[in-house]
Amino acid sequence: MSRLGSAAIVVCAALLAACSSAPPAVFDPASSLEVRSYQTRVLEHGDRDLALRAVIGTLQDLGFVIDAADATLGTVTATKLARYQVRMTVAVRALDEAHVLVRANADYSSPLDGAPAVPIDDPSTYQDFFQALERSAFLAEQGVG
Repeated sequence: MSRLGSAAIVVCAALLAACSSAPPAVFDPASSLEVRSYQTRVLEHGDRDLALRAVIGTLQDLGFVIDAADATLGTVTATKLARYQVRMTVAVRALDEAHVLVRANADYSSPLDGAPAVPIDDPSTYQDFFQALERSAFLAEQGVG
């Protein structure tokens, strides 16, 4: 092969490499921060155990069945069966003596098709959960329920 042929191959390879598209972004920090903002609330109840009990009560009130609760880790996982299987995991962490951080993650899947779970990213789902949680935490703090 001549030098001209080799050079042509190198130039063609470089041009093809330059034309290839970059892989799609797997991690979008802007959307991750937005999702985290509506999945997270700070409750003005400093008792983490009280907040965990309120999370469990809220999930049950919303029709979920508690799958696992770990007081040491501060996590609760629950499932609700409707048209889809909805799974929610809630983590509770004490920030200081007066505040508790609560973060909820939910996803759904069809129990029949075996497809992977799809994250729920609708803010209203989390808003509804946190409104119910705040009422439940308030009642628990008052010793009601």
